[in-house]
Parts: sequence; C-alpha cells; structure tokens
Amino acid sequence: MRMSSSHSSSSFSDGCTSGEAQVGEMMSNNVSKIIGEEGVPEEAKKAYEANYKAHRKGITYDSMVKTYDEWAEKYDQDLCPGVYNGPELVANALNQELDREGKNKEDVRVLDVAAGTGRVGVELYKFGFRNIDALEPSEKMLHLLRQRNIYRKEWQDSIGFHQTKIQDDTYDYVASAGGMGEGHMPVTAIDEMIRIVKPGGLIVIVMREEYLSYVNEYVNKLEPHLSSLVAEGKCEKVSRTVVPNYCFNKNGVVFVYKVL
Repeated sequence: MRMSSSHSSSSFSDGCTSGEAQVGEMMSNNVSKIIGEEGVPEEAKKAYEANYKAHRKGITYDSMVKTYDEWAEKYDQDLCPGVYNGPELVANALNQELDREGKNKEDVRVLDVAAGTGRVGVELYKFGFRNIDALEPSEKMLHLLRQRNIYRKEWQDSIGFHQTKIQDDTYDYVASAGGMGEGHMPVTAIDEMIRIVKPGGLIVIVMREEYLSYVNEYVNKLEPHLSSLVAEGKCEKVSRTVVPNYCFNKNGVVFVYKVL
C-alpha cells in the first residue's frame, strides 16, 4: 500500500513544542530505563516520557485510563503532528481503500476506536468523511473530542474486554490509531471490531511496530490471532504495511482487514 498523501506528516522542526508534561511521578525508573526511548530526538523526549507514562511496563487498564484523564489537556501539545503521525496515517490508509472502492465518503459510517482527542476525525473530515463516531474510555479526552464538532456519536467504553453496547454490523469501517499499547487494547479487540463492522467493511489499525516485539499482549499473539481469525473465515487480510515516522521517528505498521 502506498502511504503518501497530500495530507503529509510534518517534521519535528515544524514548530511543534512538547508541553511540560508531569512525568516526575512516573515510577522510580530514571529516563535511561524508559523502554523504547533509544533514537527519540532530544526535542521530543519530554513528549516521549509523557506518552510512556500511559504505556509503562505493567500498567493496568484502569491506571491507563486515569493517566489519559490527567494528561488530556496537554496531550495534543505533546503528541502534535510531526511527533505523532498515527491519525494522518490511518486516515490516509482508509481514504485510499475507499478511493479504490469508489465509495461516497459522506455516506459511509466510521467508528474511530481509541479516539482520544479526535485527531483521527479531523484527518478523516479533511478527506470528506462526515459520518464518524468515537469510542474512547477517557472522559477528559472525550471532552476535548466533543469540542471539535466532528463526531456524531460517542461511546465512552473500552474494547476487547467485554461486548460493547454497539449492535452487530453497525459500521462500514473501523479506524484506530494509537490504541495498541501496554495496558491498552487486548488482541480480542479485533473480534469485537469484526462483530460491529458490516460484512465487506474494513478494519484499519496503525500501531507502533516495535510493540510487536516487547508488549506482552502482542508478542507472538496479535498477528497469530489475526491469522486465526482469517482461518476461521471471519476476515481476510488486505495488507500489512510498515510506515516510517509513525511516532517519535519510529516505524508504525498499518493493518487492513476486510470483514467477511
């Protein structure tokens, strides 16, 4: 899949300033022990440390949600375009798939999973999508998302731990950027996405590639689980694309699966 777009991701030098995130309480670990910090540009390290607080080793789901609530007001400042490009990448990938299918973007219904402050919605809106809903567990993040006036409906919920209140076959597409990480979505989130997407619809996920090598929930689990869902006839693989500069100059991987 070609991931270039007129909505190109900006670089660290585009004036993005990381906020003074409160990272002092981030465990007793010092900065040198923060997993994955190697190779992060100096100017992005405060943002990385703020992000790591929500992805730290062993974090529970409830602690993760609480961390996002506490971080919400500075989230977009810390993870601005150029530092974190997941929203642009997932929106671009979904847009390219719809262009191939020749579908009217105003008519299709999209669920943004782990929607955060709504940056994926902003990028989808630029491409002409108008029927976008959000699923996000953090109330403080949802508060900021609502201010964008892009999303039609919001679900304050997790995914993968239980069946959501969303009815079967509700959405044409699911898009998710940044929802995978330590203490975030389990691999069973894919099963729930399949349940709520109409047959023929797509699931598009972008995540940090290195999480496949050190986040226990995903190491030798996420891709085998996807393969098992394909073998069971629940979905089919469309593409798996490694993309540069997903976040902090690190690679991302974009998964696209069609629901059967």
